[in-house]
Amino acid sequence: MRASRLLSVLLLLQNRGRMTADELASELEVSVRTVYRDIDALTEAGVPVYADRGRAGGYQLVGGYRTRLTGLSEEEARSLALAGLPVAAAELGLGTVLAAAQLKLYAALPEELRARAGQVAERFYLDVPGWHRGIERLDRLAEVADAVWRSRRLRVRYRRWDDSPVDRVLEPLGLVLKAGNWYLAARCEGSERTYRVSRIDELTDDGEFARPDGFDLAEYWRQWSERFERRLFAAVALVRLSPLGRDLVPFYLGAVGARALRESGGEPGEDGWSRAELPVEPGPPALGQLLHFGPHLEVLEPAELRDQMAEAVARMGALYG
Repeated sequence: MRASRLLSVLLLLQNRGRMTADELASELEVSVRTVYRDIDALTEAGVPVYADRGRAGGYQLVGGYRTRLTGLSEEEARSLALAGLPVAAAELGLGTVLAAAQLKLYAALPEELRARAGQVAERFYLDVPGWHRGIERLDRLAEVADAVWRSRRLRVRYRRWDDSPVDRVLEPLGLVLKAGNWYLAARCEGSERTYRVSRIDELTDDGEFARPDGFDLAEYWRQWSERFERRLFAAVALVRLSPLGRDLVPFYLGAVGARALRESGGEPGEDGWSRAELPVEPGPPALGQLLHFGPHLEVLEPAELRDQMAEAVARMGALYG
C-alpha cells in the first residue's frame, strides 16, 4: 500500500511540477504528516526531491528527474474505460484506482502531449445524470461490479416494480449507467434480462459461471432499450401540433417521440399546425404526458383521450377563472 502511494507522490511531482504538502495530502487522501514521511522515504531512496520553504514553497523534482515506473496494474488498466466518468468510477469502487492509472499515463507522455491532455480535462466535462436528479447511491453496486469482472453467479433478493420481493439467481454480464441510474444485464433462467441495481436488496456469491461467447453489451442494451420503449409507449394518439409544439416533442416524449414525429408528421397547414401520430403510455399517464404541451397540442384521437383532455383543461380553467 505504501509503495503504491510513494509511486503516486513521485508521479504527481513529475506531472505537475511543484506541489505543497497540503496539495499532495488532498490528492492522496492522507494526512500532511504522512506526506512528510513519504517525502523523506523518497529522499532516502535516492529520488532528488527539493523542498522550497515559505508560503510559496512546496516540493519538486530536481533537474528534470523522471521515472519510468509507469506500468499499469490489471485493475488500473480496467479502470481506464471509465476515464471520462469519474463519478461512475467512484460508484464502482474504482475512484482511487482510476486516479492512479491516469497519473501513470500522464507520466508516460512527452511533456507537450501531457500538457494537451491536461487542457482537455480543464475544458471538457461530462455530466451524466439529467437535470434535477443525481446518480443513485448504491450499497450493492461495487459487489455487483466485482461479480461482473470475475464472472461470479449471484443469488439476489430483488424488489419488483410493485415493491414485492422475489429471489433470483443471476449471471451478471454487464453494467449500464443510464441517466444516473445503474442497470445490470444478466442471464437468468436461460435468458438475458435487465435489472435495476437499486432494487437489489440482498446478494450472495454462488460460484463461477461461463460467460457466453460473443456477448455484446452495447448491442444488447440498444435492443433492450428499443423493446422497452415499445412496451412503455404502447398506445398512439393522433394530434395537431403548433410549430412550438413540434419543437417540444423531443423534450416531453424523448427520442421515441421525436422518431414518431419524423415518421408520421404531416406538412404544416396555413396556420402552421400539422398532424402527427405520437406514442403515449396507455391509460391515465397519457393525459399527463400530453398536458405538458399546453395550448400547443390538440388531441384528435382516440375520442376517450380527447374527452379527458377537454375535461382536464376545463377544470384547470375553472381554477383560474
